[in-house]
Amino acid sequence: EDPSLERHFKGHRDAVTSVDFSPNKKQLASGSMDSYLMVWSMKPQMRAYRFVGHKDAVLCVHFSPSGHLVASGSRDKTVRLWITSAKGESTVFKAHTATVRSVHFSNDGQSLVTASDDKTVKVWTVHRQKFLFSLSQHINWVRCARFSPDGRLIVSASDDKTVKLWDKTSRECIHSFCEHGGFVNHVDFHPTGNCIAAGGTDSTVKLWDIRMNRLLQHYQGNSVVNSLSFHPSGNYLVTASNDSTLKILDLLEGRLLYTLHGHQGPATCVAFSRDGDLFASGGSDEQVMVWKTNFDAADYGDVVKPQKYGSSVDGTHGTGSEIDCGIHHKKTKTQDSGRTHEQQEEETSLTNTLEHIMGQLDVLTQTVSILEQRLTLTEDKLKECLENQQKIIQNKTN
Repeated sequence: EDPSLERHFKGHRDAVTSVDFSPNKKQLASGSMDSYLMVWSMKPQMRAYRFVGHKDAVLCVHFSPSGHLVASGSRDKTVRLWITSAKGESTVFKAHTATVRSVHFSNDGQSLVTASDDKTVKVWTVHRQKFLFSLSQHINWVRCARFSPDGRLIVSASDDKTVKLWDKTSRECIHSFCEHGGFVNHVDFHPTGNCIAAGGTDSTVKLWDIRMNRLLQHYQGNSVVNSLSFHPSGNYLVTASNDSTLKILDLLEGRLLYTLHGHQGPATCVAFSRDGDLFASGGSDEQVMVWKTNFDAADYGDVVKPQKYGSSVDGTHGTGSEIDCGIHHKKTKTQDSGRTHEQQEEETSLTNTLEHIMGQLDVLTQTVSILEQRLTLTEDKLKECLENQQKIIQNKTN
């Protein structure tokens, strides 16, 4: 069965720039050039939240792993962390000296990485919104930055036509990939953490093995690639392009699987849900679309095999398209049948409890941050009032 359009959301007043599902798939966040963050409910007839706070275009959004926070970055040079409730409260931190184009939480929810037109990548602690360090070897705007699944590496994509791989601990650039012939708009890690994919203005998508720093697959399209997202199985990649299409690439076969038409005008962003059953896209037509993946579950079970040749998206052969990221997929779930049903239920219950506690901690620390900001504002106003009073007294005595 082919991917199918499930529903679409209208509410933004300008181009949609970024989309992300909450981990439980109950909500979908989107950013737009209209300067609003929208959080849509996946339940029918439920109203969306419009979060107001940014003073300029919202260019990136990302849910925290607990699903209780959403990070957003803006052309107003700030990053905001929002609690996804009807109140729409947020804390703001001055993150960069230019437009913020990318925000991404680490898988443990403790860190946030941001990328900006000030040519830097920055890493922050989430709970205190405290700046940790800056990565600054790019020589042009940085469009995208992502943590690896284990949080030890960071990858960044830039208008300097490079993709850079960084070690989070040593804060050093491990490798620069320079194969792109244009600006690199988007980059992400394969779910295994062994590969990365990037797309850009040269209309290509490239995959590299980061263990050997070599190009694995190359897809040549006909239009600028604005965004991409790996299916959690690691076997598929979806892209959003200026020609208004979404393309699904089969990484096992090294070929184009589907071309989807839905948006009027450039498709600007795309993202799979955490379980891969859905993917969302946004476009310059102000629309957010939700698609059902409909991939055969049996397809997930294969181990990625080396390919001598892979087709590029225009039907010609790609270059160096071997891919072996050491992927073992959903079929491995049946291998834990040695444990009792009760043990599995206990583990699931414990995991759910821990996730709930982490989520509540997120909300508590965010609430504390909001209160701290309000106190600071109150203190500033009091100081201002005192200074004004002193000036009045001085004027009278003079």
